[in-house]
Amino acid sequence: MRRTDHVVTFRKFGRKGYSAFQSMHKAVRIGCLSVSYLLFAIPSSAERNMMVVGPDTISSMKNIEVEPIVVSAQRAPVAFPQVARIVKVIGKEEIQSAPVQSLQDLLEYSLNVDVRQRGNYGVQADISIRGGSFDQVLILLNGININDPQTGHHSLNLPVSFDAIERIEILEGPASRIYGPNAFSGAINIITGTSDKSNLKARVSGGQNGFYDTGLSGTFVSGKLTNFVSADHRSSDGYIKNTDFKLTDAFYQGKLSTNAGNLEWQAGHTDRSFGANSFYTPAYPDQFEQVKTTFASIKMETGEIVHFTPSVYWRRNQDRFELFRYPELTPTWYKDHNYHLTDVYGTNLNAWFTSKFGKTAFGADFRSENIWSTVLGKPLTITIPVPGENGKVFTKSDTRTNFSLFAEHSIYLQRFTASAGMMAIWNSQLGQRWNFYPGIDLSWRVFDAVKWYTSINSSLRLPTFTDLYYSSATNIGNSSLKPEKAVAYESGFKYQFNGIDGHLSYFHRSGKDMIDWVKKPDENIWYAQNITELNTDGIEFSAKINPQKFFDKKLFIKSINLSWSWLTQSKQSGIFASKYVLDFLNHKIDLGISHSVVKNVGINWQISYQDRNGSYTNWEGSKYGNEVEYKPFVLVDSRLHWTKNNTNIYLEASNLFDKSYYDFGNIAQPGRSLRIGIIHQFNL
Repeated sequence: MRRTDHVVTFRKFGRKGYSAFQSMHKAVRIGCLSVSYLLFAIPSSAERNMMVVGPDTISSMKNIEVEPIVVSAQRAPVAFPQVARIVKVIGKEEIQSAPVQSLQDLLEYSLNVDVRQRGNYGVQADISIRGGSFDQVLILLNGININDPQTGHHSLNLPVSFDAIERIEILEGPASRIYGPNAFSGAINIITGTSDKSNLKARVSGGQNGFYDTGLSGTFVSGKLTNFVSADHRSSDGYIKNTDFKLTDAFYQGKLSTNAGNLEWQAGHTDRSFGANSFYTPAYPDQFEQVKTTFASIKMETGEIVHFTPSVYWRRNQDRFELFRYPELTPTWYKDHNYHLTDVYGTNLNAWFTSKFGKTAFGADFRSENIWSTVLGKPLTITIPVPGENGKVFTKSDTRTNFSLFAEHSIYLQRFTASAGMMAIWNSQLGQRWNFYPGIDLSWRVFDAVKWYTSINSSLRLPTFTDLYYSSATNIGNSSLKPEKAVAYESGFKYQFNGIDGHLSYFHRSGKDMIDWVKKPDENIWYAQNITELNTDGIEFSAKINPQKFFDKKLFIKSINLSWSWLTQSKQSGIFASKYVLDFLNHKIDLGISHSVVKNVGINWQISYQDRNGSYTNWEGSKYGNEVEYKPFVLVDSRLHWTKNNTNIYLEASNLFDKSYYDFGNIAQPGRSLRIGIIHQFNL
C-alpha cells in the first residue's frame, strides 16, 4: 500500500475482550496509524484475521474493519500494547533478505541469542538465550513443543526448509508458566505457511566447497482448506576435512475453517548425514553422525465464550553416532557405534475467557518422553532391534512423564496492566509431589511513547537423558541429577517514537542446582553435576530505525537495526572447570543495515561483534594442552540482491573478511564463503 496523508476513520473494531482500543474506553480517530509490533503467538484465527497497518499506510478515505493486534506472550491472547515482556519477531521480509542460508545463521544476529555452531549451514548448532545453556531454550514449530529429551543438540532438527519459514518469534526470559518445563531462559517459535493465496516458490543456490541447495514450496488454497508443502535438499563437500553433509527436509501443513472452529495439522521429516569433525572430542576428528527426525501434530481452535485450543503431537528422533567414520581406520578397541531413538508424544489444552474482572486462562499439558539406546538409560531385560540397522539392538531404555497445570489472570486498565499466573508440575522422576512455579508481569505507560515494565518469573529445566546416563572414556553422566531452578527479575522501558522502536532493560536470574559438565583442572574426564548456584545479570538495548519515516522522506537507507547486550555470571562450583554453563557471550553487538544501490538493486549488511567469556583446553595434535581463552571477533555478512516482480537473484558472502574464530572448543569455524542463488515465486 502507498503512503498518503489521507485520514482513516476506524468505524468498527473486533469487540473482543482483549481489544486494545476497547481497553482504553475511548473513541479513537486516527489520522495515520503506523504500527511496529513484537509478538509471540501460537497461530490462531485471530492471527489470520487481524490486519496490521504498517509503515506504508492506507491510501484512501474509507471505513475499515480492523481486528486488534493479538499476541500470546501470556497463556491467553493479549493486545500488544498491554504485554509486559520482551519479545522479538523476525518477519518474512527480513528472513528473505538476510545474507544467510539457515535458521541458525539468522539467529546469530538476534539480541541476546547465542548461537554456537559445530558445522555450517545449520548442520548442528547449540542455541541459548540470555546466558543460559542450549538445553534451557524451548523450541516450538507453529506453537508445538519439538524439544528433544535426549539432548538440546537435536532440538533444531527442523523438518522445514529455511525459505518456508514465514516468521520467527523469540521470547526472552523464563517462559515455564506459559509453555511448561524447559522454557527456562526463553523460547523460540518458528511459524510456517501463513499465506492465504495460492503460490509456488522455487529456489536454487550454489557456492564454494561444493555447496548446493535446491528447494520447492507452495501454498494451495481451495475454499476453506489451505495446504502448505515444502521440500529441500542441501549438500556440501565441507570447508575442512570431514565437514561434508547432506540434508533433506519435507514438510506439510494443512488448515481448515469449519463451523465448529479452525483445524490445523502438520507433519514433517528430516534426514541429516554429516561429518562431525571434532564435534564432541578433538581426539577423534573422523566422527560421523546421521539423524532422522519425524514430527506430526493436530490442533483445534473452538469456542466463543470460553475459547478452547486442544492439541496432540508426536516427535521421533533417531540418530547413529560413529566415533570412527572409516572402517579401515577404526582401532581394535572400538566395539560399535552409538544408536539412539527418542519418542515423544503429548497433548495440550489451553482455554481462556473474558469477564468484567479481566481475562482468565487455564490449561493442562501431558508429555511422555521415551528413549531406547545402546548407551543411555537403564538396562533392558529384552533387547529391541534398531530400526533400519541390520543386526543392531537397543540394550537400554528409560521413560518419564510430565503433567502440568496452568492458571493465569490478567487485568487491563487505561495505562496499567498486570498478569499473574502459575504452573504446577508433576514429573515421574521427581517423586510423588507437585512443584509450583509462579510469575507476574506488570506495565505502566508513562508517556504515550514510553512504557515501563517489570516482571518476576520462576522456571525449571529437567535434565536430559544425556545428562543422566551418558558415559564414555571422557564423559560420565549422573542419574541423580536434580532439575535446574531459577527466579528471574526484569525491568526496563519500551519506546516507540516516530520511526524508532526499541527497549532498554536490566535482568537478573538467580539459578540453583544448575546442570553442567565439569572437571578438575588436572583431569580429562567431564562429570555431569548440579552447580550449587549460578547468578546472571544483564543489560540489553535495541533500536529498530526506519530513516524514511523518521525524516519523512525517501532515503538511500531503508532500515537500521542495532542491538547491544552485556552479561556477567557468578557461580559456586568449587574448583571445577565448566564445559557449557560459563561459556557465555559477555558482550554482543549486532548491526543490520539495508540500503538501495540502484533501481531494483539493494544490499543487506549484518555485522556482529562477539566477546565470549570462558576458555577451552587446546588440543595439541595428540593430547590436551593449555587452557585458551576465547578471543573476541567481528563477523560481517552481506547480500547483494536484484528483485523484480516475483524474481530475486542474489550474491551472498558469509564471514566477508575471512576471520578465524571459535564458537566452541577446538572446532574451527568456516572462513569466507561465497554463494549465488535465485528465487522465483509463481502466483497461482
